Amino acid sequence: MARDFLLWRHLRVLRARTMRHIRRLVTSPQGQAQARAEPTAYGVRMIPNWNDRTYAYCRYGTYGPYLADLILAVEQPFLFLDIGANQGLFSLIASRNPFCKAIVALEPVPKTHTRLLRNFAANGLGDRAQALAFGLSGRTGTHQIACRRSHSGVATLEGHLSQREPHAISVAVEMRTVAGLAPHLPADLPIFVKIDVEGHEAQVITQLLTSHLAGRIMALFYEHDNKWSDGEAIAALLANSGFAINRQYGRGRHYDVFALPPCPRRKFAEQMTGQ
Repeated sequence: MARDFLLWRHLRVLRARTMRHIRRLVTSPQGQAQARAEPTAYGVRMIPNWNDRTYAYCRYGTYGPYLADLILAVEQPFLFLDIGANQGLFSLIASRNPFCKAIVALEPVPKTHTRLLRNFAANGLGDRAQALAFGLSGRTGTHQIACRRSHSGVATLEGHLSQREPHAISVAVEMRTVAGLAPHLPADLPIFVKIDVEGHEAQVITQLLTSHLAGRIMALFYEHDNKWSDGEAIAALLANSGFAINRQYGRGRHYDVFALPPCPRRKFAEQMTGQ
């Protein structure tokens, strides 16, 4: 089962990379700059950017159906908080759920934030969604984030990318704590949190679970990699706040985690996980 899962994921990645290179060859830079939003495998439209592997993964469904299915399964009014939104794929998916009353997406990298704004506009999200140009952290102020030129999804405040890739670019970004984020959040909605921050998960989760927002979190989904994060420490952090890991998607060093809070949200947990 684990071997089949890894093979399936590898094939999805290989297909997206192959199609990206083909489309780069047949699409001129001017054409990309002027492109209109096009359909993706997830049923939402995004502005093409074939120079970026992350866009190809969005276009061809490389991230799998797991998070999309969870978001679309929610059947009560909620706020979708997208931390590390990149170009907004999962925020756009959340917008398809009529129970999603508000979307707050955080993307601190300026170039990527611009694409996030364009994708929100292309899908007509209007006032329902906010694209904020800062990240969440225990740090505040301006910091340097390391980025990979060909893959906007690989951007991190941690040092692992610069150590692996001497030619990684460095960009100044703004970071805020929960105190700087809270004024942007509607006060009356449960929160579905998605986190994709390339090794900065512990700081983000600590910020959320030690704040006044903790009691409003209905679900928490985050990407994890053992190469740059301590999975056991994060699990302990969740457990100390009463959260339990409900499901893990993937095997090996790189996987996604879906965590749920304690009662009184048991009915919500049963609804989303089919238990």
